[in-house]
Amino acid sequence: MVFENLLIEIEEKIAVVYVNRPNAMNSLNPATVKDLGRAFSELESNDDVDVIILTGSGDKAFVAGADIDYMKVLEPLEGRDFSILGQQVLKQIENNKKPVIAAINGFALGGGCELAMCCDIRIASEKAKFGQPEINLGIIPGFAGSQRLPRLVGKGIAKELIFTGDIIKAQEALRIGLVNKIVPPEELLETAKAMAKKIASKGQIAVRLAKQAINEGLEMDSDRAYSHEANCFGFCFTTYDQKEGMAAFLEKRPANFESK
Repeated sequence: MVFENLLIEIEEKIAVVYVNRPNAMNSLNPATVKDLGRAFSELESNDDVDVIILTGSGDKAFVAGADIDYMKVLEPLEGRDFSILGQQVLKQIENNKKPVIAAINGFALGGGCELAMCCDIRIASEKAKFGQPEINLGIIPGFAGSQRLPRLVGKGIAKELIFTGDIIKAQEALRIGLVNKIVPPEELLETAKAMAKKIASKGQIAVRLAKQAINEGLEMDSDRAYSHEANCFGFCFTTYDQKEGMAAFLEKRPANFESK
């Protein structure tokens, strides 16, 4: 796979996707957003990939935001179209059937914070910084940040961050629940890979059904969500992995999952 603004490595069922615009702090212009959409679509259908890690090239930025140089001349309808493009691609990443881990190695601001939030799990470097500072530019979050942030950290904290445009450090991001864990910068990618390998060692049908149950259930009322979980749970019993997993547990041996 060759992309204008991404680098991709695949090894041991793990794909690492690097946003690669080092001269622009990995900021998101339409070409980069489209690259992400195409890359995640191809990785979703790649049988050699079970888990995807998303990070930024270099050590300064995960993604510093949307490309302000591009946005500064947009007309209203062009701005709306850019927002819709970003929302569509980030939703595609969020709903990718494979787990996605964000390894946040530096600035994750604006569109970069929104990109991190659409991933399933967020691991941050101690040097990472987060925020939705769009208010300082006279705009609001446009890639669904006004919707995902309150779902992750609560309405009050989300409003504070969006209204003030404050940038917070990794420790504060951990405290409010924006990230899962923080690690030293030199350990970031290896920590993400270790988690990815652990997830890849499980039965992948169950992993993907769990992701589906969580993501789709959160958009339903509780009764429908419980029913949806029961359907996903029941489907597991059609699989080889369920039979192998339970047999291995009873026989006190490691399971040999085959994702079927």
